[in-house]
Amino acid sequence: MEWSCCIDGDTKAQPQKQWKMPTVIAPERHKEIDDKSAVGRTTMMCSDTVSWTTLSLIKDIKYRKLPFVAREGLRTHSRDQKTNWLFQPHPLKVNCLDQHVQKSPETIALIWERDEPGTEVRITYRELLETTCRLANTLKRHGVHRGDRVAIYMPVSPLAVAAMLACARIGAIHTVVFAGFSAESLAGRINDAKCKAVITFNQGLRGGRVVELKKIVDEAVKSCPTVQHVLVAHRTDTKVPMGSLDIPLEQEMAKEAPVCTPESMSSEDMLFMLYTSGSTGTPKGLVHTQAGYLLYAAMTHKLVFDYQPGDVFGCVADIGWITGHSYVVYGPLCNGATTVLFESTPVYPDAGRYWETVQRLKINQFYGAPTAVRLLLKYGDAWVKKYDRSSLRTLGSVGEPINHEAWEWLHKVVGDGRCTLVDTWWQTETGGICIAPRPSEDGAEILPGMAMRPFFGIVPVLMDEKGNVLEGGDVSGALCISQAWPGMARTIYGDHQRFVDAYFRAYPGYYFTGDGAHRTEGGYYQITGRMDDVINISGHRLGTAEIEDAMADHPAVPETAVIGYPHDIKGEAAFAFIVLKDNISDENMVVNELKLSVATKIAKYAVPDQILVVKRLPKTRSGKVMRRLLRKIITSRGQDLGDTTTLEDPSVITEILSAFQKYEEQRAATN
Repeated sequence: MEWSCCIDGDTKAQPQKQWKMPTVIAPERHKEIDDKSAVGRTTMMCSDTVSWTTLSLIKDIKYRKLPFVAREGLRTHSRDQKTNWLFQPHPLKVNCLDQHVQKSPETIALIWERDEPGTEVRITYRELLETTCRLANTLKRHGVHRGDRVAIYMPVSPLAVAAMLACARIGAIHTVVFAGFSAESLAGRINDAKCKAVITFNQGLRGGRVVELKKIVDEAVKSCPTVQHVLVAHRTDTKVPMGSLDIPLEQEMAKEAPVCTPESMSSEDMLFMLYTSGSTGTPKGLVHTQAGYLLYAAMTHKLVFDYQPGDVFGCVADIGWITGHSYVVYGPLCNGATTVLFESTPVYPDAGRYWETVQRLKINQFYGAPTAVRLLLKYGDAWVKKYDRSSLRTLGSVGEPINHEAWEWLHKVVGDGRCTLVDTWWQTETGGICIAPRPSEDGAEILPGMAMRPFFGIVPVLMDEKGNVLEGGDVSGALCISQAWPGMARTIYGDHQRFVDAYFRAYPGYYFTGDGAHRTEGGYYQITGRMDDVINISGHRLGTAEIEDAMADHPAVPETAVIGYPHDIKGEAAFAFIVLKDNISDENMVVNELKLSVATKIAKYAVPDQILVVKRLPKTRSGKVMRRLLRKIITSRGQDLGDTTTLEDPSVITEILSAFQKYEEQRAATN
């Protein structure tokens, strides 16, 4: 018997909106899940397959049994219609809030780790439900209804989480825009989604700095004709000008009842849109739907991180990114967890901020970006060892491949060599973690810097340049997924053809991730980097991540970024940007050692033709290095950089351009 799930309070199935759940997982995966887990015991079916039915029996998700009508999906398996059933859970917001309030209303849902250390605020599930209902009623009273789009331009906070859940409760579609994007970027997203309302704060606080959110929104909505209301909450006591569109959110919420009946939704109704930058810099609004997304977020949160009831889960991502959606909000709340909302930065007020927070909040799982790890590594071990981290059981990295040195530091220094470390691979498009070392059999090996094992239902394949599936181990190719899974995005809002072209045209019948990967003889997967970050040096294809890893192992180099650039003889050559630790005096010696390291670990042809020392790399606010901008700097001297609004600090471009100009002058003088 196979199963599917949807979110719908109606008693009739809606076949035209139902989606087939995948049934196959890799045969090496787990024969069963511990009975203590939220999904109960998993049994193997059809020899080497297991149905999503069994895996989806999360005890805390409410289901009704209804006849199932299949619909064609991505390489899904045929089925006996007589044995298929559709399980329809109660609405998503009920699974994230109401069920926990019924069981344990005073359980802490959110710990808001505000910008200033030691000022955390705890919110119970009862309080979060009441806040969500008041906000939902406020939205309805001001004309926001099922299917309307709402932009949320707020830093991570309990009210921001309530705004997301309030939209879900009334059937509106939220699109969270990172609180720091420019007015132009915000307006572009609002207009693309045709948002009816915007929810924001008067100001934001991050790293001791004030962000004028309301001013940015005011500028943005001047060019957004669909916006009817701007609901303004207060993060600080500073008063801001209020215009004709503006509504004082807290005052209006105080007038509303703390009860709001949730809208009945179908499994394939839209839950949210999240905009992600494409390689061209043009944002695309990826659509995630109700049931499959929640199921997948909850399962991966539970099983990858070994979440247990009572744990404090610390994902330090912002809700403006998919990591914040899945592992700050929806996954943890569906599982009834206590989830941390981290408002600050890794180095405010000092480089011990993460670890002081771990000690004070007694965090059990810590999930962050390799970029932050490499940044903190630069400050040394003392900031870590100053604080008690004995509460930690699981460490996780997310956002990009983690290099060996950062992995070892996180494991040995932060985790004292005793914590499970999961290097997770997934994307905004996948909705949740697809490849990670856990879950696995007890005691199964974890290899440094490797995502390793596909999650349940994920069937990765590697493809060669001609579109052929690569079999066996010790092979590298384009990473694709061969069948549908619950958490996958359904489309790009307003441009389904772009969705098809971006993800399914390159390898028909497969989802193309855009990443390259290596499969070891043991069947484990290691992500080698974006395929558009592959350099062809004299006929040799090489992922820039491989060169970066070889250089990042140097003790004096905490951060590296490698790009390809045109070369008259080789076709392409590698250009490396490196950041050195503060106490390094002989840059030339380090550069020579790096070249030797790359030649030794990879090959002589992989040695970067040029290596430039910079103070820092251009990063987005989520910590990703914008290699596209580095490529523009060396190929067009910084002309036509495209969209730079996602940069944490735009002044870094001028800084790197200046360093590059001096570097070019020195090269010219020596030639």
